[in-house]
Amino acid sequence: MTLKQLRLLCKEELSPLYPPEEIESFYFLLLEERLQLKRVTIALNPEQNISKENSSYFSDCIAQLKNEIPLQYILGVTEFFGLPFKVTPDTLIPRPETEELVAWIIDATASNNPISILDIGTGSGCIAISLAKHIPNSKVSAIDISEKALEIAHYNANLHKVSISFKKIDILKATTLHAKFDIIVSNPPYVRHLEKKEIKNNVLENEPHTALFVLDDDPLIFYDKIGELAKQYLKPTGQLFFEINQYLGQETLSLLGQKGFLKTKLRKDIFGNDRMISANI
Repeated sequence: MTLKQLRLLCKEELSPLYPPEEIESFYFLLLEERLQLKRVTIALNPEQNISKENSSYFSDCIAQLKNEIPLQYILGVTEFFGLPFKVTPDTLIPRPETEELVAWIIDATASNNPISILDIGTGSGCIAISLAKHIPNSKVSAIDISEKALEIAHYNANLHKVSISFKKIDILKATTLHAKFDIIVSNPPYVRHLEKKEIKNNVLENEPHTALFVLDDDPLIFYDKIGELAKQYLKPTGQLFFEINQYLGQETLSLLGQKGFLKTKLRKDIFGNDRMISANI
């Protein structure tokens, strides 16, 4: 099989399920991850042969894509904030919107003072690790309910040579936190079951539902609990940051206001959706 033939195979097999630009993206990402080939090299050498072993690998990947397995799980890696992260079906696949949340926190902490950060519901560790890498004087802690997710987060922290304190905690059952913090950040479950119809099948059938969904009649359960703890465990000048459900921006602001948070700010993401909130105690 040549590179050109692989490209045609991707188009033939995947076009019923994916738009052309996404298929092209799959093609280039597969070649870059497996063969370390850049787009310009691929474009200049369309007749380059692929070994039988690699041809078999690519055929298997295409078969998994046809079954709507996310490419990030097939490859076992994704990029977040310019860094590679190991991901498995035990962790959510990091989203571009979450990168904006990380950038906001970095901008908000642009001083040389030591800073303590807690990431609640860390998953792959993408938020905690990115903050640890970009805020040099930070001391970062992270918690999650999933032991398997924490194993992935540990791996990613070691990969990027950052020191993070990880703990297995069910935040909904927690009554205390282990310290006071300058920053508490969370991207908790916030998708209501009524919104499932908006979610692509590859997400719905593969990503961990405990990290995605909340009950329709109590969609702010995590914001309520984390807000209560943040009131007690943020330092006097501390800030709380959330990623939120785009349909519940005003409701989340109101909840934090009722808890006594000040200077609440609601931000839109790159797609124009209400997606992030910051608040001061």
